[in-house]
Amino acid sequence: MSKSNSVQLASVRLITDDLPRLVRFYEMITGVTAQYLTEDFVEVVTPSATFALSTPERVAFIKENTPRAGANNTAIFEFLVEDVEVLFSKLLDEYGDDLHVVQSPVTMPWGNRSVLIRDPEGSLINLYTPVTPGGIELQQNRTPKMLPESS
Repeated sequence: MSKSNSVQLASVRLITDDLPRLVRFYEMITGVTAQYLTEDFVEVVTPSATFALSTPERVAFIKENTPRAGANNTAIFEFLVEDVEVLFSKLLDEYGDDLHVVQSPVTMPWGNRSVLIRDPEGSLINLYTPVTPGGIELQQNRTPKMLPESS
């Protein structure tokens, strides 16, 4: 009898020089109140994954190629949201011209309504909502599953 794989992705973490600013941004995107586990390490726990944030001091023990704030140019953080248009409007109201919009809301060929923005430190963020039957079916075959509609 073989053991199943017990490895689980615990979180994805960003390093920031301005923890309160980035925490506020991700709280706004997720609608979740961040949990400060220490003064320099925060988790934003969503139904499907945990998004963590910390200061550079938390990883100072890494001496070679030390992670640093604002240096992420290799990843896109994707958030499945209930209504991308509503969230985008809230972000515009809050940040105005300071919101770095890479791509305004558009329906992608696979059926997601998507907007690409950058967080305050430049990380690329894709906010999306499946809107076509094909997009909805595709999301239902993925993790996370779409949350049931609120009544």
